[in-house]
Amino acid sequence: MKYYIADTHFYHKNMIKYENRPFTSVEDMNNTMIMNWNSRVRKGDEIYILGDFAFCSGAEANKLLNKLNGQKYFIQGNHDSFMKDKEFDRSKFKSTRELMKISDNGTKIILCHYPMAVWDCQHHGAVHLYGHTHRGGFERHPILKQLENAYNVGVDVTGFYPVTLEEIKSEYNNWVNG
Repeated sequence: MKYYIADTHFYHKNMIKYENRPFTSVEDMNNTMIMNWNSRVRKGDEIYILGDFAFCSGAEANKLLNKLNGQKYFIQGNHDSFMKDKEFDRSKFKSTRELMKISDNGTKIILCHYPMAVWDCQHHGAVHLYGHTHRGGFERHPILKQLENAYNVGVDVTGFYPVTLEEIKSEYNNWVNG
């Protein structure tokens, strides 16, 4: 099974305030997202992390990744400075990139932390998954709502869970309008 997630911002205290996240503390936020992640993702599943994973040291990121199930593929975001820490173990990720092209049940997927107005094979039904904009992205950038086959998989939209492509396609309107 393949899962997608973005903008977890583990350890980032101000995200509770900035995004009005329903947590009482960083520990509460981290523990809830770890529990949500592991309730869905199994050891052999693939999970694609679309940036802004954690606001912490390399050593803390290592410990966090050890707690999370799945084979992890990482698309770097703008708040992932743990990657530059010499203590960070890059082997925790199967691969790290700024943009990734994959296939999920025959659907071509373009993964990037940032939303794109145009992507490879868009005119042939390719799907673009992104993060970065958080929940308020549609109000600040209304053109995003008009892009067909482009989906924000940030946790502020998906209820703090990793999601499958099928869930994204069937539930997305409920997430962003609900």
